[in-house]
Amino acid sequence: MAFESEAWSKLLEPLLAAGRAAGADLVEVFLEHVDHLSILAEQDIITSVSPAFGMGAGLRVFRGNRDGFVSTNDLSEAGLAAALDQALAMLGLQRPSSAGSAQFGGLQRLRDYGATKQQWLQSCPNLTEASGHLLAATNQLQRHGSHLQSRRGSYARNWQEVLVVASDGTHARDIRLHQTVGLSVLASDADHRASLSRRYGSTDNPDDLRHWDGEASATDLCSSAATMLYADYVQAGQFPVVLANRFGGVIFHEACGHLLETTQVERGTTPFAKKVGELIAHPAVTALDEGLSSGAFGSLAMDDEGMEPQRSVLIENGVLQRFLSDRAGELRTGHPRTGSGRRQSHAFAAASRMRNTFIAAGPHTPAELIASVDQGLYCKSMGGGSVGPTGQFNFAVEEAYLIEAGQITKPVKGATLIGEAKEVMPRISMCANDLELAAGFCGSVSGSVNVTVGQPHIKVDTITVGGR
Repeated sequence: MAFESEAWSKLLEPLLAAGRAAGADLVEVFLEHVDHLSILAEQDIITSVSPAFGMGAGLRVFRGNRDGFVSTNDLSEAGLAAALDQALAMLGLQRPSSAGSAQFGGLQRLRDYGATKQQWLQSCPNLTEASGHLLAATNQLQRHGSHLQSRRGSYARNWQEVLVVASDGTHARDIRLHQTVGLSVLASDADHRASLSRRYGSTDNPDDLRHWDGEASATDLCSSAATMLYADYVQAGQFPVVLANRFGGVIFHEACGHLLETTQVERGTTPFAKKVGELIAHPAVTALDEGLSSGAFGSLAMDDEGMEPQRSVLIENGVLQRFLSDRAGELRTGHPRTGSGRRQSHAFAAASRMRNTFIAAGPHTPAELIASVDQGLYCKSMGGGSVGPTGQFNFAVEEAYLIEAGQITKPVKGATLIGEAKEVMPRISMCANDLELAAGFCGSVSGSVNVTVGQPHIKVDTITVGGR
């Protein structure tokens, strides 16, 4: 039964009324139907196919500053009622024996963002077609690469139908479609090693994999692997760094973006909690988070609390403007909701999370940033890393080059960028005019969600670079 059916509202309205009659300030139900497929190709063989299907509900009740959350796969009337009873019990509440008086005026008219998306799942590449694209790409890696010990390609398609209802009248439905494809290689020659990867992803287009230029992606990756295979190791030290656009934005996302979510304010782990209206970054930096960019991997027609996403200017000319907030964040911190309530699935309560998060374009060209550095490092491609609870970070650099006398010179490998958000943000002194976004996934308190990170080329005046 599709979630736009009136039968669901008839089932859920009494549940919301019962929760209100029990003394809850607000009752929220998140329904989900998912159809997921992932495929892995290694060398020239499909080695893994993982389909997943499911339905479930997450029920949350609020009273004062507290909330209780329960998830269930039983979507029957009895199953949902049992989940509500458990959530109420977490707050010391129970449903009255009779209907009683409930401050619930019924659901609003359905806001159906999924009405035009009904055929998306059927329009996606099937298993045979998707596997063919992956095998063609791993074959292109073999054609364009050298000294490759391993070649891998991966594809994931996630289709999700959601319905959000709440006792404040919220009644909204959406269908989401996200597809990602990735390539990775390990090159080896005697004592020389290089491991690199690329990921591409977007939302709301069933034909994305069909339009992907696998040969161009393979050529780009193999070129980088060949360059880095014989590169010397970088010398550790502190010096200026120019970070490339696209996935270079992962550092801002991880080291600073999370500190601007109200979940961090609630925990007391962000150093920026009392800094709204104050300078926390260089005046060259303006940073935003939004869910509106067409096709971007983090875009949403509505968040997982049924609210339309907003364009949120987080930092403007270095000054902190606002935090990203969900329903619980607004309740507990006072920061207004921004359409940022997100969750991996019905098994998680929503929390304030980023969507498309990026540093805005500046007035300079990338060449001007590089020319301003006498001795430093150009980071063309970022790898994985780790972030501490208050913004300490270290990120590996997959592909890097020395900058000498304002020119990019020889490649180097083994670089790690080390720092802390509150120290590094004031050192981003120049932003170029070539903003681009890149797809990724973000893990936090409400699970793993799809996001985009981004930035133009940026210059950091000084940062600790780990190496040999």
